[in-house]
Amino acid sequence: MLSMAFALTASGCSAPILANPPLVFPSPVPPSGGPSAAPDPIPIAFPRDDGPHDRLTEWWYYTGHLRAQVSQDDLVGLHRFGFEAVVFRAERGTVPPAWAAHLALTDEFGNRFAYAQRSEIGTQVDHSPRDARGAATGFDLQIGGLSPTLVTAGAPASAAPWRLAGAGGTDRIEAALAPEEAQAAGAAFGLNLDLESTKPAALHDGDGFVDFGSGGSSYYYSRTRLAATGTVQVDGQQLSVDGVAWFDHQWGDFVSVGGGWNWFAVNLGDGTDLTISEVFDPRGENGLEYGTVVEPDGAVRHLDAGAFGVTAGNAWASPKTGRLYPTNWFITIPDFRDGRELQISLEPTLDDQELDARPTTGVIYWEGSQHVSATLGLIDATTLDGEAYVELTRYGP
Repeated sequence: MLSMAFALTASGCSAPILANPPLVFPSPVPPSGGPSAAPDPIPIAFPRDDGPHDRLTEWWYYTGHLRAQVSQDDLVGLHRFGFEAVVFRAERGTVPPAWAAHLALTDEFGNRFAYAQRSEIGTQVDHSPRDARGAATGFDLQIGGLSPTLVTAGAPASAAPWRLAGAGGTDRIEAALAPEEAQAAGAAFGLNLDLESTKPAALHDGDGFVDFGSGGSSYYYSRTRLAATGTVQVDGQQLSVDGVAWFDHQWGDFVSVGGGWNWFAVNLGDGTDLTISEVFDPRGENGLEYGTVVEPDGAVRHLDAGAFGVTAGNAWASPKTGRLYPTNWFITIPDFRDGRELQISLEPTLDDQELDARPTTGVIYWEGSQHVSATLGLIDATTLDGEAYVELTRYGP
């Protein structure tokens, strides 16, 4: 999903870290002192590979859509939220592991977007369960750390850690902003969610392994449809919610990307899930395009670059950074199912879903919830509306 290079500094040491891409343009030579890529891929196994790995780069990444019934002005309406919760890990030689976390909430009912970020260095973040041999049997990551915004302001937060935990498709998110963080973010919010995967994990590119040759390698899988239940805290209110979440986990010995990417994660109304990735080289040209389809029954199929088309529509200019992001997208897959064409139209639930993550990951990016209008077939078309998340990183300097 997202990949970004940045530096965390502690005790005089810098540790670059990356976030979550579908695939990347890695450095020709991995940094010295880091783990080396295995010559042959090891088959992915669960719950072992839900846990942390001894690799240069790794992340656990959730996005999703939540619904709550609320009353406002004596009218009962459907309160909807989009959310992002992610933990990034980097390992660089003898430097202790570097961690970062982003937390974001799109309040569709209130027409607002808020986010926060934390960073930490050391092994204390990892509380993952392990077997008698010390092998991970899942993940339990707890980011206390400091909000870089608050550190800059001279008021470090003292708060409960943000926790992402899971094994075998049964996951947990516990994350809330400290008062100081809420003031900096412009809103007080938090998530307390139980997640249960309704489909097997989808291994990307066939077996979940991508070999970059001299640039390293990556393992990558997704759980594309998790049933979510729990609560959202917003402005002092605690709302019971349910909905659908998406989980990405990627790890490997790679470091850098090219010229940015567009990433689309779509949940259609008939139970089909689809991810499309466009990664650009340093010149801004398409360097890599591919997709993964997860059928309602969990069957997975790969889409080559020639199997789909992506077109951008209207654009939105950020008043904070001046960056210009496409807001509407159109995806076409001519031979999607039984020779029928799938057409998807994406429109953001809110234009301003931009995150300035320079304090933790060194980049500014747009990631937000989307309305989906989709049709299957040109004659006697079937409507397959749904929900989606879109991530954009190649816009702006």
